[in-house]
Amino acid sequence: MEWYLPLAWGWVIAAAVAMYVILDGFDLGIGILFPFAKDEHERDQMMNTVAPFWDGNETWLVLGGGGLWVAFPKAYAIVMPALYLPVIVMLLALIFRGVSFEFRWVAKPNKSVWNITFAGGSILAAFCQGLILGGLIQGINVQTQPNIGPQFAGGAFDWATPFSLLCGVGVVLGYALLGATWLNMKTDEEVARRSRRQAPPLLAAVLVAMGLVSLWTPLAIDRIWDRWFSLPNFLFLWPIPLIALGVAYLVWRGLENGREIGPFFGSIVLFLLGFLGLAISTFPYLVPPHVTFWDAAAAPASQIFAGIGVAIMFPIIIGYTVLVYWLFRGKVRAGEGYH
Repeated sequence: MEWYLPLAWGWVIAAAVAMYVILDGFDLGIGILFPFAKDEHERDQMMNTVAPFWDGNETWLVLGGGGLWVAFPKAYAIVMPALYLPVIVMLLALIFRGVSFEFRWVAKPNKSVWNITFAGGSILAAFCQGLILGGLIQGINVQTQPNIGPQFAGGAFDWATPFSLLCGVGVVLGYALLGATWLNMKTDEEVARRSRRQAPPLLAAVLVAMGLVSLWTPLAIDRIWDRWFSLPNFLFLWPIPLIALGVAYLVWRGLENGREIGPFFGSIVLFLLGFLGLAISTFPYLVPPHVTFWDAAAAPASQIFAGIGVAIMFPIIIGYTVLVYWLFRGKVRAGEGYH
């Protein structure tokens, strides 16, 4: 009867990753857009929109990574050596970005060094997340050893392919779109006007990146072609890309009409649809194309024990997230700040 435990943990990890991508996505997107600000006052206004949230957003990354380690140790032992380099660079970029966030406030009068490290850390972290995603989707070289089980059997740079580079660029563009629509919603005056101008070309670029990934994966990987284009799967799955195009159109129309809330949440829905498409392409493999959720699962007793902690903490994290976003709702106007 323990067959359902890996699926339950899969939902927990997927929810944590989705929450991280959404919440830290616009946070990183602000750093990606940082070089386009006119002066330090605008950069202060941009940073103040995420000052109450940015460190809490990364809680979801810890939950996702920790959940993988606890519930699927075999997958963790394969994925980490396969993707050590982009994972380490991503973590270092997030550290530099966090340090820059704090040090920039006290760097007077010249903040240029911390502006560069904040923007660079944001771009590099987003790009590495795309590399990790691409490395997972394209598959990891695994061999099963007697009495040991599946082990990583590839090289340190297997992830470095044109496909993973495309995913890296796509994630940077997607986070920039989230950042632009967030600033459109949370700021006023020139910052809001510029973000409204930036969002449509970013939306177009994101659609191009999503389209290329959507075409590349089934053409290059037979199992993904079979998943999407075999019958009866095709009859159930073809609406997903059409819904994504419809959502993108609504985001564009909202920006054209000066809407603030709709484009941001529409961009989130676009991300979630992309996430759903990738999940459909890879399920039931946790380490494509060899190791399924059930192959990688820890002992049922371990999953249940860790699940008790998650059942306690998950509502607390959700509650904290909802509370802090509610408390700091509304616009951050020029000259105002939380820090």
